[in-house]
Amino acid sequence: MKLWTKLILICITLLPLSGCWDSKSIQNLAYVTALGLDFKDNEVKVYVQVLNFSNVAKSENFEIGKNVPVWIGRGVGKTITEAMTSIYATSQLKVYWGHVKAIVCSEEILKQKETLRQAYDAINRYREVRYNVLLYGTKHPLTEIFTQKSIFKLSPLDTILDTPEDTFSQRSFIPPQYGYKIISEINELGRTPMLPSISVTKDVWSEDEKETPMFLIDGAYLINEQLIAHWYSEDDLKGVRWLQKKMKRSLINIPDNKNPDASLIMVKPHHSIQYYFENNELRFKVNIKASAYVDEMVSNITVNTMKKQAEAVVSNEVISTYQKGLPLQMDTLNLLGELYRKDSGKWFELQKENKLVLKKETLGKVEVHVDIMHTGKYKGKVHS
Repeated sequence: MKLWTKLILICITLLPLSGCWDSKSIQNLAYVTALGLDFKDNEVKVYVQVLNFSNVAKSENFEIGKNVPVWIGRGVGKTITEAMTSIYATSQLKVYWGHVKAIVCSEEILKQKETLRQAYDAINRYREVRYNVLLYGTKHPLTEIFTQKSIFKLSPLDTILDTPEDTFSQRSFIPPQYGYKIISEINELGRTPMLPSISVTKDVWSEDEKETPMFLIDGAYLINEQLIAHWYSEDDLKGVRWLQKKMKRSLINIPDNKNPDASLIMVKPHHSIQYYFENNELRFKVNIKASAYVDEMVSNITVNTMKKQAEAVVSNEVISTYQKGLPLQMDTLNLLGELYRKDSGKWFELQKENKLVLKKETLGKVEVHVDIMHTGKYKGKVHS
């Protein structure tokens, strides 16, 4: 067979094979890295943060301190999907949603019952957005949130918005919240889902003498059964950290007043919640065990005194946080959720009898045990 005949046969054979003719080069896609949801004038507003990955990739040519431009797109519609789709009309490039790392909800959309349900449904259905996306609420304008840079002018991908775990590992207060977890908590009876509240502060960092804004988790939005959120400050929720399985490291002053005797680092607390009845009324008992070590000594007090003071501080924080939720019947400690998990039959029985009402005395007992592991390098200054 002649050579040209063989070539023709090969070409005919290859024609039916699929190729990559419709593929896009990575530089020809608009990668959305964060999504913002807002509600105003009876319309849903969607904000998208788009980054050029060539500007944020850590390569040999990467320059720390070089300004990283951020592009923000805005879409409007009667639904979340319509608002997201409206961005396509002016995007110039194909928009890719698979790299969304964070979704930020404005306070306005969190207060709208049906809108929040709609947002949950749209995000859960959209095939490119993953379940392990971080979720936040905010009181700040979404454009201000999405243009925020990190320290050393690093990209938004190097901030609390996209990588909160590093900060949480050193100071555990409000835990990061992921999409897959909020989905399960919204669908589970008795649970009180919690969205971290992200804000911006200029009071801490400066570049030379210029004030530089940085992200801050200043509290959280707790979502009730009607899917309406209510904001609580970090101080309101300081007792929640002792009931968090992911809590790694958190500081307390003992005693908790203007003249503390010492500062302790509390690590990896364990807790259990039991329910019981007293005078035919539902009660809960919270048990907490935590380890600690001395981080700073102001007064020369004994280890036993530090232990008792630490136990009192933790107990008071748990009680205070529980009571902060009573005016709005917000179960800040998820006591009723724990009841449903352990005894759903009893939960339904009490619900039918309208006895799932939180009162001051519903939190019956809080028992705390603190084990001080060591006192640092200056062991000789502390006497048991």
